Amino acid sequence: MSDVVPLDVIGRRVEVNGEFATVRFCGAVPPVAGLWLGVEWDNPERGKHDGSHEGTMYFKCRHPTGGSFVRPNKVNFGVDFLTALKKRYVLEDGSDDDGKSSSLKVGSKQVQTVGFDSITKKQSQLRALKDISLWKCAVSCAGEQGRIAEACPNIRVVNLSKNLLSSWDEVVLIAEQLTNLEDLDLSENKLQFPSDSPTPVGTFSNLKILVLNKMGVTWAEVLRCAPSWPVLEELYLKSNSISISERPANVLQKMRLLDLSSNPAIDENQLCLIAYLPRLEHLLISDTGLSSIHFPDAGIGCKTSMFPSLQYLVVNDNKISDWSFINELDKLQSLQALSCTRNPLTEGNKAKEIIIAKIGQLKTLNRSEILPDERRGAELDYQKAFGNEWKRAGGHTDPDKNRPNAEFLLAHPRYQLLCSKYGAPEDEELKTQQPFMLKNQLLTLKIKCSSKPEQKVLEKQLPDSMTIQKVKGLLSRLLKIPVSEILLSYESPKMPGREIELGDDLQSLQFYSVENGDCLLVRW
Repeated sequence: MSDVVPLDVIGRRVEVNGEFATVRFCGAVPPVAGLWLGVEWDNPERGKHDGSHEGTMYFKCRHPTGGSFVRPNKVNFGVDFLTALKKRYVLEDGSDDDGKSSSLKVGSKQVQTVGFDSITKKQSQLRALKDISLWKCAVSCAGEQGRIAEACPNIRVVNLSKNLLSSWDEVVLIAEQLTNLEDLDLSENKLQFPSDSPTPVGTFSNLKILVLNKMGVTWAEVLRCAPSWPVLEELYLKSNSISISERPANVLQKMRLLDLSSNPAIDENQLCLIAYLPRLEHLLISDTGLSSIHFPDAGIGCKTSMFPSLQYLVVNDNKISDWSFINELDKLQSLQALSCTRNPLTEGNKAKEIIIAKIGQLKTLNRSEILPDERRGAELDYQKAFGNEWKRAGGHTDPDKNRPNAEFLLAHPRYQLLCSKYGAPEDEELKTQQPFMLKNQLLTLKIKCSSKPEQKVLEKQLPDSMTIQKVKGLLSRLLKIPVSEILLSYESPKMPGREIELGDDLQSLQFYSVENGDCLLVRW
C-alpha cells in the first residue's frame, strides 16, 4: 500500500482492512488537504454516507450509508495473477549447502523435495500445477502479457473467487494464457462486463465449468459472453438477483447443468425461456420463491416437449403448496430425480408417498433411492386414499362404466393408469378403517408351501402390523423348519401371475400392501 494511485483507479476493486469496495471517486475533498478515494462498500453497513460531504455530492451509492472517503495508503489495490500464484504455491530453499534439499510450501504446509536445483524446482513446480485456488488472494489483474502462459501453461482448474478483479476483460487476459482451462470460479468478484466487444475466439475453447455466484451479473451479460463458451457444460449463477429476460439463441447448447438458486425474481414464465436447451439434465432452482409451474403443450397423461433432457430437478426452500406442481412434473419425459424439501407441500406425513405415486418415472426423491416395493406401496396407498373420491367422480370397477370427470383427472392424472396397473379398488378396500379395533386389522391369508406342493394349503388370520420376521417365526413353528432357511413372498388375486418378495424382515405386512385373500408363498 502506498500513496501512488493507478491511472484507471475509478471502478477499481479494492480491499481496506479486510472489507471489499469499489472506487467511485479520486480527488480532493475540501477543506481537508490531500488526495482522497471515495469508495462504495460491498457491505453498506461499513460506510458512513451516500458519497456526499458537507453538502457536496462527490459520488453516488446505492445505499445511504454505503460510502466512505479513505486515503490511498490505506487501500490494497491487489496484485497480478502470477504474483498471487507464487505467493500461494511457493518453493522455499532448504538449509542444505549443496542445494539438493528444499521444501514446497502449499498454503501453510511444507512438503520436502529432493534432487533439483532451487530455481529449476520453482519453475517445474509451477509448470506442473493443474488445479489451483487463489481464493481471497487479492488478484486484480493478469499482469505482464505472456508471463502466465510461460510460467504455468498446464493449469486446468482455477478458483479466483472473492478477489479484486474489476472487469471481464481482465479475466479474458488471464484465460487466454491458460489454453487448457476447463473449470473457472469467479464468484464474489464485482465485474464490469463489456457492452458489445466480443471475447476473442478461442479464449475459453475448453471451458466446461463456470461459476459466477454472488457477482451481480445479469442474464443479458451472461448471454453476451456465452458465445465464447462453446463447450460449456455447467453454469452456476446462484445469488445474482437474475431475471431471465430472453431465450439463449445459439448459445449454451451443450450445457448440462444450470444453477439459478437464490435468485428471487425467477418464476415459471422465465423458466419457459430456458425450456428448450437440448442437453440440460440438471436444473437447480432452490430458494427462488417458486410456487407454480406449467407445461401448456401437454395435456393430462401426456409428456411435454419442454426440458427434453432434464433428469434432475432441485426445488428446495420454495413456496410450493399445491399438488398441481407435482402433477406437472410427471409430464417431463426424462425426469428421474427430484429434491423438494422445505416446501409447504412437503410438510405433511404422507407427502413423500404421494409424490412417488404422482411421478411415475421418478427413481430418486430427496436423494433417497425409490425401491420397487416402496413405489408399489405408495401407489396402492394413493389408490385407496382417493378411491372414494374417484367413485364419486364417476370412477367404476367396470371398465365400460369407468368415466371419472375432468376435475378428478386434473387433480389425479395418474389414477386411471394405477387402476390399469393394480386393478380398480374394490368397495371393501375403500371402507373407513377403525384403526384401534384389532379385528379390523386382521388379514385372512392363505399359506402355500411352494417347496412341498403336496402339503395342504393353510389359512391364518394375521395382524397387518405383523413384521415379516415374526411371520417367519410363526411359520417355523407351524412347518417345523429353521427360520433362517425360510424365503417368503406373496401373490394377490388382483395381480395374477406376479409374485412379490417379502425381503425385509423388519417391515410389516401392511408395508408390502398384503391384503385379505392374498396367499403367502413359503420356500426353504
